Amino acid sequence: MELTLENQINNTLNELYHEAKKDQFKILKKIAQKTLKKIQPSDLKDVYLSISKKQGEYLQQYIKTYRLKNIVEFGTSFGISTLFLAQGTLETKGQIITTELIPSKGQKAIENFKRAGVHKLIEVRIGNALQTLKDYQKPIDLLLLDGWKDLYLPLFQLLEPNYHKKTMIYVDNANMLETQKFLATIAQNSKYKITPQHNGKAAQITMA
Repeated sequence: MELTLENQINNTLNELYHEAKKDQFKILKKIAQKTLKKIQPSDLKDVYLSISKKQGEYLQQYIKTYRLKNIVEFGTSFGISTLFLAQGTLETKGQIITTELIPSKGQKAIENFKRAGVHKLIEVRIGNALQTLKDYQKPIDLLLLDGWKDLYLPLFQLLEPNYHKKTMIYVDNANMLETQKFLATIAQNSKYKITPQHNGKAAQITMA
């Protein structure tokens, strides 16, 4: 049964990546029309914003290797990254809470999770993550930061009481200016260790 479900997830991921590849032109067009600083989440409401397959496979394997169960994701988009997380939690019997600001994206992600057969593993919270996650109380094994960059720090701080000695925070778009500012702030705290990943595209924060 799990093998069939694994294939179902992979088939959905392949279809979504095919759609995402076509969306690269939309992203470039948006950036050409506005400076990146002025782009708002609503400008990209129809655009796939996803981690790479290598990143997804890395996270999937990390979850399996360290037997992670409580996963929180900031920035669902259409659900590609979430499906990689789900592949890992299939083995560990874990649960994912993911957040998406744009309602239409969140609903499409839910449809994709149903298509992949893993919607029961995933709770989608639609709205501003600072609100939808403010009452989160479980220990966090893995936090994936892949949403709007200026919220990385306040969200990190909001969820900080839920971190434990084995918590891993995976930060996408680590090479972007806003993310670099966030990482520089975290680096000032000696309790955290930051390790670059995927040629600097991402960073991994663990307890020192």
